[in-house]
Amino acid sequence: MRIASFLHKGRTSFGAILGDRISDLGGLERPGARDLQSVLAHDDSLETLKSLCEAGLTDIGIDEIRLLPPVPKPSKIICIGVNYKSHIVECGMTMPEHPWVFTRFSNSVVGHREAIVRPTASTHYDYEGELALVIGKSGRQIKKSDALRHIFGYSCFNDGSVRDFQNHTDQYTPGKNFWRSGSFGPWIVTTDEIDDPNRLQLTTKLNGETMQSASVGDLYFDIPTLIEYCSTFTELEPGDVIVTGTPGGVGFARTPPVWLKAGDKLEVEISQIGTLRNTVEDES
Repeated sequence: MRIASFLHKGRTSFGAILGDRISDLGGLERPGARDLQSVLAHDDSLETLKSLCEAGLTDIGIDEIRLLPPVPKPSKIICIGVNYKSHIVECGMTMPEHPWVFTRFSNSVVGHREAIVRPTASTHYDYEGELALVIGKSGRQIKKSDALRHIFGYSCFNDGSVRDFQNHTDQYTPGKNFWRSGSFGPWIVTTDEIDDPNRLQLTTKLNGETMQSASVGDLYFDIPTLIEYCSTFTELEPGDVIVTGTPGGVGFARTPPVWLKAGDKLEVEISQIGTLRNTVEDES
């Protein structure tokens, strides 16, 4: 299933993508189904969604809605830095002993086809195409052998980075949390649709030109390792997002550097999931 959150006529809801339409699943008066995060809290969230789809709700045309980040306000967005060998090399770093972890705030992220914003504070605004995991089952100290069972689905993510603020210190938080600097979407593809996430291919395009291209199988710390590590220091809860890292080809590492500017069109495409598209605007 492809599950999205959206805004329609002033009302926030969620639903299943069916071709060029979306089945509105948030309109049912069902206990524990008021929003997507409520559904994810169910132990059988996928079966709950399937039963909601069978309830015969009204379908809405995709062109009539505004897509939001698939999980609009996750309690945690945990991001992993320098996690493809090609990116580690272009950063001039040694191979890390542990995952390099930082966090994003939900107001730093917009949905598919929304404008991402280059802040007035900097011109060093960069792109990072990434695979995002959405947690569907809570857990602490999750073993790698059980890790994939805790994933509800997968999505695309642009970890937009304001590089000079990111590099003020060795803590990444400021450069990763400017308002509307990142994006997430267009939807979540549930795990029953993706047998092996390592086979997914990630491509980032800027104004139609391919800037990044890599297999998710090239991750330095793989998905089970990331879930085991993150669940050691925090409880992973339904709706939490883990952003797994970006491959080589980012703007700052190019000669000359490539910085995002107003009017640029950015696409993060992941096979079997879809394409997250955003246009860059200057902060007003």
